[in-house]
Amino acid sequence: MATDSVAQLADSLAKTQVTEGELSYKGQGRKFDNAQSVEEMVKEIQEFKGLQALRLEGNTYGVEAAQAIAKALETKSEFKYCYWSDMFTGRLRSEIPPALNSLGAALMTAGARLTVLDLSDNAFGPDGVKGIEKLLKSTACHTLQELRLNNCGMGIGGGKILAAALTECYKQSSAQGTPLGLKVFIAGRNRLENDGATALAQAFQLMGSLEEVHVPQNGINHPGVTALATAMQHNPQLRVLNLNDNTFTKKGAIAMAQALKHLRSVQVINFGDCLVRSEGAIAIAEAVTEGLPILKELNLSFGEITGVAALLVAQSVEGKATLEKLDLNGNCLGQEGCDALREVMDGLNMGDLLGSLSDDEGEPEEEEDDDDDDDDDDEDDDEEEEEDDYEEDDDVEEEDSSVNQVSSPPSVPRPPDASSFLCFPSPDKLLKLGTKRALFFEQQVVDVADAGKTAEAFLKISSVYNEEDEDVKSAVLDSIDAILRKAFASPSFQGYNFVSSLLVMLGLLKSEDKVKPVRVVPGHFQALEYVVRQDYFPQDHIAVLEAFMSRRIQALESCSSARNILKTTLEQVRPEN
Repeated sequence: MATDSVAQLADSLAKTQVTEGELSYKGQGRKFDNAQSVEEMVKEIQEFKGLQALRLEGNTYGVEAAQAIAKALETKSEFKYCYWSDMFTGRLRSEIPPALNSLGAALMTAGARLTVLDLSDNAFGPDGVKGIEKLLKSTACHTLQELRLNNCGMGIGGGKILAAALTECYKQSSAQGTPLGLKVFIAGRNRLENDGATALAQAFQLMGSLEEVHVPQNGINHPGVTALATAMQHNPQLRVLNLNDNTFTKKGAIAMAQALKHLRSVQVINFGDCLVRSEGAIAIAEAVTEGLPILKELNLSFGEITGVAALLVAQSVEGKATLEKLDLNGNCLGQEGCDALREVMDGLNMGDLLGSLSDDEGEPEEEEDDDDDDDDDDEDDDEEEEEDDYEEDDDVEEEDSSVNQVSSPPSVPRPPDASSFLCFPSPDKLLKLGTKRALFFEQQVVDVADAGKTAEAFLKISSVYNEEDEDVKSAVLDSIDAILRKAFASPSFQGYNFVSSLLVMLGLLKSEDKVKPVRVVPGHFQALEYVVRQDYFPQDHIAVLEAFMSRRIQALESCSSARNILKTTLEQVRPEN
């Protein structure tokens, strides 16, 4: 949960090695209000030859005390490490910016070249960020590798100021031939929200040097998560990504999964408490399957993930020799789901790597929609009305033709309309589209760049499949073949989104978009059985389909024969590990 993430982050922050040339006043719990109170400290700083690191954390410093310390730092040109977290407890917020300004100005005067700047747990808000703005833009930070601002209450405004300062630092350092190479960025519990995260994402994308990013508990939703995902793709050395306790939902999770496909060095992924949900988990599972060869930890806890999706996540870590922990606690697996998950992990000889499932939320209750029948009736009425409209149009054309039969040539038959077929599919309409039907669908009607619309078109076309009518069968397979071959040939096509949309529309996977499932017919499974045997269909999707086709769902019992044939084919084409 979120508290686990905070503890993990605190532990990470505490693992700072003692540096050569370090002077420490850490954790003394002392109160320094004025210059007199820090006289001894100032003297020690002045007399310390080759000072590189100063630990001030765990005490509280007033403006005058900070100014006196700053004066002593003005001659320390070898200074590199600022461990200045938790140093303003009990101070007025108005005291913090001038104190930070003084310390920053001293480092610039000294000609210091910083490696670490840690100001965590100071709760200084946006004004505090302004207090270090000049420092961050200066040459003192051109060499910065670690920036730690955990629990500082920066807010959206502070996030934007910080992003602008980092961007300026990168541009100025690049102009001097030594671009900023920030490796570690920590800013948990700062209320950055979407706008703050998006601003920082732009700076991250520009730098491209990050190895660790920790931004848990920041109120970031899918727009901010998507912006961060895009930025992460431009940081190929990224090892640790911690966004615990933000809100991905499907859109954010899919965007992040897409980003992970571009990264090969990631070792730790913490998306716990991020509401990735089942569709997002499937997308992430696909990314793990395809890459992330040195993954050590994957945390998808408390994400409203259901049983089958969790099994796919478990299957995705097969062969990950470096894996140390998979955390799927607090999801919606139910007892059977938990047992199945343990069984899968045991089968992979990874049972000891699966975290506790003690906080599982149980299987989600099926939502009953009392209006389903009414909705079906409404749809039938709409279909009848639209078909009546088509008939009326034909009547009008016939009347016009008879009125003008002396002066006008006979009316030309209406050309085939693929859009009309997709509105109300029927075998007769499909055949009337003629031999160019596949071309109509592929080039004029179906937007193959949209995985969801492609899945919808597949289901509508396959709904008229008839195993006993060779003409209809051939027309269906030719049409879906043309659409899917073109779709999967595009590098930007999101195949996992296509499969996910397909499962949602078939009623096999619950969606956060509350999509109403189609009426499932054997043709859906018969056409899909053909598709999975084609060379364009990615083998990575086979395991996903196989897992869901094994589920017992009452609505699919009428198609049990076609579904069983599909299951057999999936087993046959499943890639060997």
